[in-house]
Amino acid sequence: QVQLEESGGGLVQAGGSLRLSCAASGLPFSTYHMGWFRQAPGKQRELVAAITSSTRRYYADSVKGRLFTISRDNARNTVYLQMNSLKPEDTAVYYCAAARAGGTDYEYWGQGTQVTVSS
Repeated sequence: QVQLEESGGGLVQAGGSLRLSCAASGLPFSTYHMGWFRQAPGKQRELVAAITSSTRRYYADSVKGRLFTISRDNARNTVYLQMNSLKPEDTAVYYCAAARAGGTDYEYWGQGTQVTVSS
């Protein structure tokens, strides 16, 4: 059974930082692309950052230039999202997801972790 478990969310002031973690189990982690998505109330879910199995990285325009960094540790089956210079508009539930390399969709999803940025 595949499980993705996010942690690290919380309440932070604008300009602050958080590091999200997503621990994966039940899948060959190193062969999966991993993504961080977020969904704010009343808004569609959006991809924030992704990292491929070969560690190529993608960032949404909304977070470029603000020191958001996605990384992975295959030995720990964990993907991270370091978020710096947080803004109130970053407030959302953040989800990690896994996509099989060569596939077209994110197959597996975590339950999400709440990030709230106060002004």
